[in-house]
Amino acid sequence: MKRCLIWFCLAACLPVAPGQTRWWMEEPIRLIQTNLRETDSGLDAARLVEQLVEFRANALLFGMGGIVAHYPTEVEFHYRSPYLVPDRDTFGEVLRLARARGIRVIGRFDFSRTQKAVWEARPEWFFRRSNGEPFIYNGLYSTCINGGYYREHIFKILTEALTRYEVDGLFFNMFGNPRSDYSGNRMGPCHCAACRRLFRERYGRELPTDDNDAAYREFMEASAREVAERIGELIHRLRPQAAFWTYIQQHVDGIMSESNTAVDRPLPLWPYSASDNVNYNRNSEPQKMAINLSMSFIDYAWRFAAVPPNEIRVRLSQAMAHGGALAQNMHGTMDQEDRSFLAAAKPLFAWHAEHEDLYVGQENAGRVLLLGPRNDSYRGFYRLLSEQRIPFRASSNLRTLAARPSEFDLVIATTNVPGELEAWVRSGGRLLAAGTAPPCGLGEPVKRWEGVRGYFRIRDHALFPSLRETNLLFLYGDYLEFAPEARPMLTLIPPSMFGPPEKVFTDKVETDKPGLILREIGRGRLAYLPWDAGALYYRYSSHHHAGLLADLIDHLLDRKRQLTTDAHPLVEITLMRQPRRNRTLVHFVNLSGHSQTAWFDPVPMRGLRVSVEGEFAAARWVRRASELPLRRQSGRTEFTLPELGGYEVVVLEDSPRSAPLH
Repeated sequence: MKRCLIWFCLAACLPVAPGQTRWWMEEPIRLIQTNLRETDSGLDAARLVEQLVEFRANALLFGMGGIVAHYPTEVEFHYRSPYLVPDRDTFGEVLRLARARGIRVIGRFDFSRTQKAVWEARPEWFFRRSNGEPFIYNGLYSTCINGGYYREHIFKILTEALTRYEVDGLFFNMFGNPRSDYSGNRMGPCHCAACRRLFRERYGRELPTDDNDAAYREFMEASAREVAERIGELIHRLRPQAAFWTYIQQHVDGIMSESNTAVDRPLPLWPYSASDNVNYNRNSEPQKMAINLSMSFIDYAWRFAAVPPNEIRVRLSQAMAHGGALAQNMHGTMDQEDRSFLAAAKPLFAWHAEHEDLYVGQENAGRVLLLGPRNDSYRGFYRLLSEQRIPFRASSNLRTLAARPSEFDLVIATTNVPGELEAWVRSGGRLLAAGTAPPCGLGEPVKRWEGVRGYFRIRDHALFPSLRETNLLFLYGDYLEFAPEARPMLTLIPPSMFGPPEKVFTDKVETDKPGLILREIGRGRLAYLPWDAGALYYRYSSHHHAGLLADLIDHLLDRKRQLTTDAHPLVEITLMRQPRRNRTLVHFVNLSGHSQTAWFDPVPMRGLRVSVEGEFAAARWVRRASELPLRRQSGRTEFTLPELGGYEVVVLEDSPRSAPLH
């Protein structure tokens, strides 16, 4: 089984094309995206480049083509911007001036929509509703990932662009078939001839009417990967030094994500957006760079109304703290009417430029692995680990675990537990699973209880020191019943009367149905919660659920945390290695200014004591360029960060005797 895991790891890694230098992995990136409108084809290229230089940006994501071209394209059905004057090549001009100032340029394409004239000439290229009609938005017709436009025609456009311009990379927006338009109208499954034929061939049935259908989602994801593979091959053949970016993990050189907002987004808001995106993408695909775009605007309808400055500051700080690129988005040029987000981002770009050596070659040193998918359960554990300051890596897969199993002490699986984990557990690993039953160490479930409004009785407080002031935990959700445990830790109290007050709990029934199952498996350990503790914590933030999970993690780690601190739970701390420089970085991001839907200035903090596993030779506080006193004992290093505003970083230099954290 371990051999299978390692084979999968090697097979899934992106090969480096011959002659390809991966500048995006070797250089610090401070990127500005100017999301161009048609009218911006007439922009002042020299002014834009000077603004970028003054902002300390060293990379520009700039509109190239797709819906409209900002250069004089000659490819049929690729429409020049109507504001691109004759004999003007806006993209080429910006590229030339930017490269002369040391700024790399990534071209942006969006092939998700195009003009009516293309629909009239080649209707088979386009998305079709179930009634056969095209999907139209603001006069543009949606294309289909399985139609001839994506499968054939875009390669003519890209060949022209790549042979004409020495770009540093290409990025593809709205890659594949979007699920809704910019107004939130659902598109449903595509019923074009190509989709109907391919889906029938692969799944043996007709297309569903609901785009939430699991087979249809799998079909769309596979279709996007097929096109991405061909795009990557073309880019690497024509421009070996250029990178391929989009929003998927496969076949790309870098993974794009966004930290954004929407007025109808359900609560609670997610203050770890940038951290989560960068952590998840960098550790799912460690050989690829993560660029998390900090979107400047409130929502699509208000692209020129900025989000709060402190939200911008936190996003950019989190990206730096997790080893990603610094990336700020805006709509149009840098001449914005609401300039508050630029004022917030600019000092962080300057900081990054002054300390570039800190932001190249960072690798997450966390010894806990949090597995996706990224749902409410995952978010509950993500937030808990951050609040507990337990260094961790988030990932969609087990490839790093398979390749370097000794780097991990604990795996947390929140939804699906891969069967491949059994071999790692048997060899001494520790696994915490919640909700879905793991495929090892358990018998068959007795019964599934749905929508339970009950409690768990705490039977063993010795295991849960954080719960010494309560005997009960609330349960709201599904519960998977297994046979009783010989030594019960938590037991179910099924739903009982809760009103009127005179009747509350008078029909209470105590059971021996387990709420926690502990198993020794080979040389390893399993802790399984047959209920969705992560989602409950994400939604309701019960201190008792937090205490239960923290105590379980400590139990599985033998109460030996990699990092401990007295810092407030809203101080996010990351532990990053720079192997080439023989040092460890401890990043601090102050989230104390976040309150419900608001972002205020963070509360200044002082005297944050930190203890890190490993004996280090020196600690340097970067902002003050000063050495911090160290205390080394029992294989750990202790230091105190004198003060924390919004973001700080401390550099720990390796001792000649110290072992690497990985």
